[in-house]
Amino acid sequence: MRRSRNFAKKLISMILTASMCVSLAYVPVYADTTSEKIKKAEMLKKATEQQKKAVDDKREDLEGTRHQLKEYLDKLNSELEEISDNLAEIEERISNKEAEIEQTKIDIEDAKKEEAHQYDLMKRHLRAVYEKGNSTVFQTFIQTENYADFLNKAEYVGKLEDYDKKMFDVLVEQRRAVEEKEQVLENEVEQLNELMDEAKAEKNKVSTLVNSTSGTIAATDGAISAAELEQKAYENELREQEANLAALRKQLEEERALTERANRMAWSNTGDLSFDVSDRELLACLIHCEAGNQPYIGQVAVGSVVINRMRSAAFPNTMVGVIYQKRQFTPAGSGRLATRLSLGANESCYRAADEAMAGVQPVGNCLFFRTVIPQIQGTIIGGHVFY
Repeated sequence: MRRSRNFAKKLISMILTASMCVSLAYVPVYADTTSEKIKKAEMLKKATEQQKKAVDDKREDLEGTRHQLKEYLDKLNSELEEISDNLAEIEERISNKEAEIEQTKIDIEDAKKEEAHQYDLMKRHLRAVYEKGNSTVFQTFIQTENYADFLNKAEYVGKLEDYDKKMFDVLVEQRRAVEEKEQVLENEVEQLNELMDEAKAEKNKVSTLVNSTSGTIAATDGAISAAELEQKAYENELREQEANLAALRKQLEEERALTERANRMAWSNTGDLSFDVSDRELLACLIHCEAGNQPYIGQVAVGSVVINRMRSAAFPNTMVGVIYQKRQFTPAGSGRLATRLSLGANESCYRAADEAMAGVQPVGNCLFFRTVIPQIQGTIIGGHVFY
């Protein structure tokens, strides 16, 4: 009779728990399977590889553009150097022409002085010939002793006049030649100045191209640096994705091996388990450490994982053995569980422990749980994924 009452209480407890779960409106969210995760990870890796290839091609194009720009810049600098040399040559020629003009101006002044001097000399010669005291030219010729003397005097006067006129004409011609030379030099200087202006304009044009090309090269260098950083980012991402894929594949193998092992081994019913007096406290405190900040159903799920391990022949069949199994529950190894045992758990964790020990299984036969990460398949409750 007592056993029937205990069974009735247990049944009522399970019904209340089920109704509580319904009232909490819990709807499990199923994560992708590990195989699906691997497929998605492979697709993501392929997309990343394509993106990296696009960046590689972009960098290669930028390197080619930079090479062409550098060659063009070298050509422009060569042209600029040639123009500068040409300008220096023109400036030297102008300087020489200006020096010649200055010398020509001096020569013109000297020629003018020489011309004036010769003109003055002619006038003096004429005076000397035609004005001797009060004698006239006619008297000079009348006073000749004979015809021969007359002819000699007349010839002398004529030669003197011819000489003076010839010398004067020569000086006039020399001055005219010097003035023409000055004009020619001034024309040459004008032409050289025009060449100078053209060369300066060309130099400014090439200098502008040099500055523009240098700026383009600098911008290209910046783009190359950005592409290099992008390449490194993709390389790091690919390494992480490859490591992730390796971890997923390893996990898949481990899960398959564990599933096969579990399938080969027996599972006990919760009612067949035996609990020590201290198991309730131990399980409640573990739940407090692992899921004290999680929804109540998540606390029950953590307790259910412990119970499932006790049910599976792949794990110890005692509460202490399961919880303190090496590298399984972090609080047990870190000392947090011992501290919590000295303080006690909160009320909801005790209730969650009671339900888990009574056989409530919100996550079925899951044997593991951890914080949610995309790589792990399972049922997500709060911040945990159960698998």
